[in-house]
Amino acid sequence: MSKRYFEDLELGETLEMGTYTVSKAEIMDFAEQYDPQPFHVDSEAAAQSSFGKLIASGLHTMAITQRLSVDGLYNDAHGLGSPGLGETEFRKPVYPGDELTVTLEPVRKRPESRPNAGLVELESRTRN
Repeated sequence: MSKRYFEDLELGETLEMGTYTVSKAEIMDFAEQYDPQPFHVDSEAAAQSSFGKLIASGLHTMAITQRLSVDGLYNDAHGLGSPGLGETEFRKPVYPGDELTVTLEPVRKRPESRPNAGLVELESRTRN
């Protein structure tokens, strides 16, 4: 695919980023390093939690979303980096074996004051 630019992204279009299956080992490895709460790292403790079994950290889910977005769009886009993240919601837990699908939708675009630059705000959705 050739590089994508500001003018190539249409408001409201749905960009499919792909799917990813989350493993139990990966959930535990990520959590042990970055978010070692019992329901992320200990199957027995997780069984006693309100989730009923081991779940992925929300940060892990965000990292998977980012990876799929990089592979699906960002590496092929002429970008200057991100100014930040907006609102994030975790509506459902991610369990071992879940297959996550990521889509991006351009929801706002505006030219920047710099020549040949614009800002595209993307809404990201990660679904099971």
